[in-house]
Amino acid sequence: MILTIRALDDAAVLDALRGRIDRLEWRDGRTTAGATAKAVKRNLQAVLSGSAGEALHRDLLAIISDNPVVRAAAQPRRFSRLLVSRTEGEGHYGAHVDNALMGKGEDRLRTDVSFTLFLSPPEEYAGGELVIHAAGMTQWVKPEAGDLVLYPSSSIHEVRPVTGGARIACVGWIESWIADGAQREMLFDLENLRVSLRARLPRQSAELLTLDKTIANLLRMWGRR
Repeated sequence: MILTIRALDDAAVLDALRGRIDRLEWRDGRTTAGATAKAVKRNLQAVLSGSAGEALHRDLLAIISDNPVVRAAAQPRRFSRLLVSRTEGEGHYGAHVDNALMGKGEDRLRTDVSFTLFLSPPEEYAGGELVIHAAGMTQWVKPEAGDLVLYPSSSIHEVRPVTGGARIACVGWIESWIADGAQREMLFDLENLRVSLRARLPRQSAELLTLDKTIANLLRMWGRR
């Protein structure tokens, strides 16, 4: 399941975030890539340590983790540390697959869902599309600033060369309570149905109570401890 979600709709908040990002220190993005991905990664990443970096990380994570569509679609158990990338001057991230396990010790997680929060308007840079190769299809994505794209971490994906301007984005990974992507999609469909029915039926209606029970019991059945 590949979804584009409107995660940040306030232009003033988006501009303020970008201003804070511009003041951060940057380093070679290959320092956080796996052995295979390192050979095809050409970008910069913001240093999110120190008070300014940690505050920015906290605010970005809140925007993403509190989004109701992200929660319904990904069923997050844990989020990875976020990365903020800057790609320019023919920089790119060639075709690769994300590591199945990331982090160390208690922070180690299984990557089920990847996400990219676009922070630059598409008219500010040339190229830089996120390309996701799924079974039988290839999807090119270059949405508006403030849009977040969710996609399976198991997919081959890439960022096309940025031939003009600069592409700023926040990326990260989710370990889901529901490891199976098809099961997550079914739960997402049922959650969307529940939202639709709540607008038309009383909360205590037999239909909604049955749907509530079904979603809860599927979460019990499929949820990973």
